[in-house]
Amino acid sequence: MPEGLRTANEAARSRPTRGGFLAALILTAVTVAQDAAAADGSALDGAVTSLGRQEIATFTLIAGLICFAVLATVVLIRSRGGRHDQVSRDDAMAMQAEIDRLRQLLLSQPQIIVTWPAAADEPDILGDTTIIAPGGTPQRVLAFGAWLEPAAAQRMEDAVTRLRGEGRGFVMTLTTQAGRPLEAEGRALGGRAVLRLRDVSGIESELVNVSTQHDRLAGDLATLRSMLETLPAPVWARDAAGHLIFVNSAYARAVEAGNAADAVERNLELLEGTARAEITRLRAGGESFAKRLPAIVAGERRIFDVLDVPTVFGAAGVAIDRTETETMRAELRRMTEAHRRLLDQLATGVAIFNADRKLTFYNTAFRALFDLDPVMLDQTPTDTSVLDTLRSARKLPEEQDFRQWKQQLYEAYRAVEPKEHMWHLPDGRTLRVVTTPNPEGGVTYLYDDVTERLAMRRNYEALNKVQSETLDNLAEAVAVFGSDGRVRLHNPAFQRMWKLTPEALNTHPHVEAVTAWSQALHDDSALWRGLRAAVTGIDNRAPLTARIERRDGVMIDMATMPLPDGATLVTFQDITDTVNVERALRERNEALVAADSIKIEFVHHVSYELRSPLTNIIGFANLLADPVFGPLTPKQHEYLGYITTSTNALLAIINNILDLATIDAGAMTLNLTQVDIRASMAEAAEGVQDRLIKNNLRLDIVAAPGVGSFDADAKRLKQILFNLLSNAVGFSPANSTVTLAAERRNGDVIFSVTDHGPGIEPERQEKVFDMFETNSNGSQHRGTGLGLSLVRSFVELHGGSVSIDSAVGRGTTVTCAFPAEQQRHPAETAPARIAPTKRSAA
Repeated sequence: MPEGLRTANEAARSRPTRGGFLAALILTAVTVAQDAAAADGSALDGAVTSLGRQEIATFTLIAGLICFAVLATVVLIRSRGGRHDQVSRDDAMAMQAEIDRLRQLLLSQPQIIVTWPAAADEPDILGDTTIIAPGGTPQRVLAFGAWLEPAAAQRMEDAVTRLRGEGRGFVMTLTTQAGRPLEAEGRALGGRAVLRLRDVSGIESELVNVSTQHDRLAGDLATLRSMLETLPAPVWARDAAGHLIFVNSAYARAVEAGNAADAVERNLELLEGTARAEITRLRAGGESFAKRLPAIVAGERRIFDVLDVPTVFGAAGVAIDRTETETMRAELRRMTEAHRRLLDQLATGVAIFNADRKLTFYNTAFRALFDLDPVMLDQTPTDTSVLDTLRSARKLPEEQDFRQWKQQLYEAYRAVEPKEHMWHLPDGRTLRVVTTPNPEGGVTYLYDDVTERLAMRRNYEALNKVQSETLDNLAEAVAVFGSDGRVRLHNPAFQRMWKLTPEALNTHPHVEAVTAWSQALHDDSALWRGLRAAVTGIDNRAPLTARIERRDGVMIDMATMPLPDGATLVTFQDITDTVNVERALRERNEALVAADSIKIEFVHHVSYELRSPLTNIIGFANLLADPVFGPLTPKQHEYLGYITTSTNALLAIINNILDLATIDAGAMTLNLTQVDIRASMAEAAEGVQDRLIKNNLRLDIVAAPGVGSFDADAKRLKQILFNLLSNAVGFSPANSTVTLAAERRNGDVIFSVTDHGPGIEPERQEKVFDMFETNSNGSQHRGTGLGLSLVRSFVELHGGSVSIDSAVGRGTTVTCAFPAEQQRHPAETAPARIAPTKRSAA
C-alpha cells in the first residue's frame, strides 16, 4: 500500500469524523478500483481488448483522482490537528468543493458502495440504490431478501458475514428479482469491510457486441482466406524474421509445391535473390516495394507486378501476372507500328492529334499535300500552330471569320461521330477532310485531294449530257435493254421507227412486249426470237446482226452489242436509201465489168490480129533494105528507116500487151536459170545507147565485181531493166546522169534505177504502175503506160517487190527486190487483173 494511503487509513481509524469517513470512502474506492481491475483482467482478456482497455482507463482515472483527494484529505486532517486555528474559511470551502467533485465522480457509475467501519455496525451507503430495484432505498440495500431470490440472498448474507467477521473477500454475479445483472464484490481494506454492487447489464451488452464483432471478424477472416485462395495471383505473408507464414494456392502452383502448407514449410521463394534483398531493405526502413519483375513459373518466364507491404507482425505481398498484358502491349505496339507504316503508304493524308491537341503522327502524304517542313512536324506542334502555318502559306480555305471557322473545326474534339468537310483552297485544289474522334481522346484528320475526282465527275456529267443529246439527235434508232430484259434507255428515233408511244416506253417494258408491238410492222418470228435471246441470254452473249425488210418496204439494219454491265445495246438503222443506191451501183458496176471484159477481149484480139500483118511489114521492110534486091535512093532509104522504126515500136507495144494478157490469164511461166547480174545490166544498157547519145545523157552502172548471179528469167529480167532505163531516159533532162545499180542485201538482189527528172507528186505515186497510165509531166516523153506495169508484174512473178521513192524537183528512184533463190517450178498464176502503176519519172 502506498505511504499516503496508509497514512490516510490510520487517520481514518483515529478520527471517525466526517473527514475520516470521506477518507475511508475514497480509500475504499481506490482499493476496489485496483482490485476490480485485477479481478476483471482475466474476464476482459477473454473479451475484446478494446472494452478491457476502456475499463482499465476508467479505473486508472478514478485512481488518480482519488490519490489527489487522499493527499488533500491528509493535508487537511493534519492542518486541523496541528494548526486548526490557522486554516481559513476559504480553504475549507475549497476543500469541500473538491470532496463534492470526487463524490460526484464516484456516483457517475451505476454502482453502490457499502462500508462498515471496524468499530461500528452501521454502514455507510453511497451510490445509485435504484440498481437493486426500481424505487430502491439505502435501507433496502442490505435487505438482500427484498431484491434477490432466496438462494442468492442467502449466499450474499453468508459472504457479507464472512467479510465482516473474517475479512474474506468475494466476487459473485447476482440477478435481481427485476432481472438486472449485478456484480457483488467484497474487500477488507484498512480495518473496514467494503461491499460494491455494480450494474453489469451494460457490460454484458458490450460483451455480446464484442462477441458478435468477434464472430463477424472471424467470418470476414475466413472469407478473406477463401478469396485469397481463389485468387489467380500469388499472395504471401511473412513474419518479422522474413519467413513465410501464409501463401495461397496460386503461390504454391507458381513455386511447384504440393500445396500451400508445403510451400510454407519448405519456405519456397517465388522471386529471385536480388529482388528479395531489395524488398528486405525497404521493409527494414518501413517502406513498401512495388515493381515489375520477372519470375520463373512452372519452367516459364513470366512478368509480375510485385507489391510487398510491411505490417505490424512482418509483411504481406502479392504478385499480379502481367505477362499477357505485356504481350498484348508489345503486340499493340507492333500493330500500331504496322498501322503507322501502312498509313505512311496511303495516298490520303493522315494527321493524328492527341487529347492535348498535339500532333502525334503524320504520314508522308500529309506532309507532301501541304509541303510542310518535317522538322516542324517532328516537334509535335499543336493543332492551332499547324493551322496557323497553313493559313500563312495560303493553304487553307479563305474564310471571312477564321476564328469561328477554326472553332467549328475543333468541335471534333468533343464529337462522337466523324464529320466531313470540303476545303476549297486558293490554289484551286479541293480537299475532302474527315475529322474522326479517337476513343482515347484527340482527333484523326484525313485529307483526300478530290480535285481530279470532282473534275472527272464534272466532265462525266457534261459528257453524259452530251451523249444524251447526241443519242436523242441520232438518226439511228437506239435502245438499251438491262440485264432484266427491260428497256432502260431509248431515243426518239427508236420510238418513231417502230411507231411506239412515249407512255409505253416510259414504263420500261420487257423485250417480249417490245417485240410483240413491233410484229405489226415485221412479223419474222425467228428474228424476234433471236433478239430476245440476245437480250436475255446469260451465256454466249455474242453480237447479232440482221437486215429487216418491213411490210412498208423500209429496209433496216439491226445490230446488238452486249455491254459490260450485262445490258444489251440494240441499234436499228434505216438503210432504205442506201440499199436503193447500192442496187443501182451494183447494176452499173456489173455493166462496167462487162464493158471492161469486152474491152480486154477486144484489145487481146486486136493485138493478135495486128501482130501478123505487122510482122509482114517488118519482114518486107527488111527485104527492101537489103541491097540484093536493088539499090534505093536516099529518100527511099530514109522512108524505109522510118517504116522500120515505127513498126518495131508498134511490135514492142503489141508484145507488151500480149505479155500482160498472158499474165492476166495466169498462163505466163518463168524460165529460171542462173543469170549473171552484171551481164544482164550491160545488155539492158545496150538497148538505150542510141537514146542516151541522142539526149546527151550519161549512164552509170554501179555493181560490185563479185555481185555474182541469182535465179531468174534472163529474158524477163532484161525486159524489166530495159523498161526502167527507157522510162528514166525519157524523163531525164539533157546533160544529166542515169544510174543503174545492183547489190545484195539481206539475202535479196536489189536493182535500182535513178534519174534526176522533175519527180512525181506523192498523190500520183500509187498510180504510176497502173496499166495505160501515162503522164509526160512537162517532158517530151510520151509512152504507152505499159512499161512500169510490166515491170511490177514481172517482179512479182519472181516473188519480189517494187517500190518508188520520188519528190518533186529531186528525181525518182525505182527499186526492184528479187529473192536470190527461186523454186524451179512454174510460177503461180497472178491475180485475175494486174494493176501495176506507171512510173512518171522525173
